[in-house]
Amino acid sequence: MSTQKRVEFPQDFIWGAATASYQIEGAWNEDGKGESIWDRFSHTPGKVKNGDTGDVACDHYHRWQDDIGLMKEMGLKAYRFSISWPRILPAGRSEVNQAGIDFYSQLVDALLEAGIEPWVTLYHWDLPQALEDEGGWPARMIVDAFVEYADIISRALGDRVKNWITLNEPWVSAFVGYEFGQHAPGHTQRDQAIAASHHLLLAHGRAVPLVRANCPNAKVGITLNLTPQEPASPSLADREATRWTDGYINRFFLDPLVGRGYPQDIVNDFGNPMEFVQAGDMDVIATPMDFLGINYYTRNINRSERISEEENSPRTVTPGDEITEMMDWEVYPQGIFNMLGRLHFGYGFPAIYITENGAAFIDDVGPDGQVDDSQRLSYIKRHLQQVHRAIEIGVPVKGYFAWSLMDNFEWGLGYTKRFGLIYVDYETQQRILKSSAKWYGQAINDNGVSSS
Repeated sequence: MSTQKRVEFPQDFIWGAATASYQIEGAWNEDGKGESIWDRFSHTPGKVKNGDTGDVACDHYHRWQDDIGLMKEMGLKAYRFSISWPRILPAGRSEVNQAGIDFYSQLVDALLEAGIEPWVTLYHWDLPQALEDEGGWPARMIVDAFVEYADIISRALGDRVKNWITLNEPWVSAFVGYEFGQHAPGHTQRDQAIAASHHLLLAHGRAVPLVRANCPNAKVGITLNLTPQEPASPSLADREATRWTDGYINRFFLDPLVGRGYPQDIVNDFGNPMEFVQAGDMDVIATPMDFLGINYYTRNINRSERISEEENSPRTVTPGDEITEMMDWEVYPQGIFNMLGRLHFGYGFPAIYITENGAAFIDDVGPDGQVDDSQRLSYIKRHLQQVHRAIEIGVPVKGYFAWSLMDNFEWGLGYTKRFGLIYVDYETQQRILKSSAKWYGQAINDNGVSSS
């Protein structure tokens, strides 16, 4: 008889899974929805692998009732999803599309009826194209447009939705979209990305008190993609590369949220006068939040590119052998523990939620019609063990959302990467609960995981 030890989570720990509107909904031009930057980007030849688009995706817009049935079968306690801004305001502002509001209102009602707490992300990258045409996130006008949108949807859903996330991963919106050009809108100007970062954070700060006012007893936060940074060796060059990357990805967004302003070393490195920052902006950005959401996938090991390998010290830190299908991301569960400790002891956020954590692997349907994704199961289990360790040392981690509920459109990589707990056959739209989904359902039921 097995006597495997378990680690149990606090009784009020939230167990969920997450998705994003453009990645799953489809119905890209139905029922009055306007064009988003991702509609435009994915329809532009050469931007997305294999020419894939989110036109149909997982057809969640038409299959949401069945999808909620699968969530209930898994035993999910919470579901994090995002609102499509152009589904609510086709032109980005002013004229409201009631059909869009009705869709999300029905979704929320059905979730609550199934005993699943809705967690709403206001912005997960699908900006109305009409607003991009006016300048997008690099333009200050976008802040007022976001506030109008946040007001409309929080009024519509605020009587039932109590947990709100303003933005998902503003670093990705700003830098991958406006500097690297790998995401919509596909620009390649660092100065645009820096301005976009500021306006994203400013929009967040403006929205927090508004959502609270519209939603009785609401909790409001933001989700950041945070990546632990380690030097590949103790050399000065590798440590300098680590300082820069940590500042660029982590501190540039964390510091202003707690009233520290933008890290001066990174501002100096950018060489941008940041004249778009106006009086009072930083106070708005530092509006106290109820929680911080973090998306964690892997760590980054920094090797300096400023000197040659021969000039540098020998490597002392290298990635492990276990990697995922996502651009060779290393499986590194220790990193989530390290990051959680840093956030608590270094920043003091009142509560922290893991709003995304997961991995892409090659998934195949077996002869028995099942999908055995043991690598993903192991990934999630080991990360949950590290989350529990963090809770034990006093980090206020209040919940965990697996990424993602189902296989979906993986942005610039199209449908080539599968992150889901649920397998999706994109030809037939058949869904299959993977072994990880069944295991996760058991973990939810047990409120814990095995310690080994």
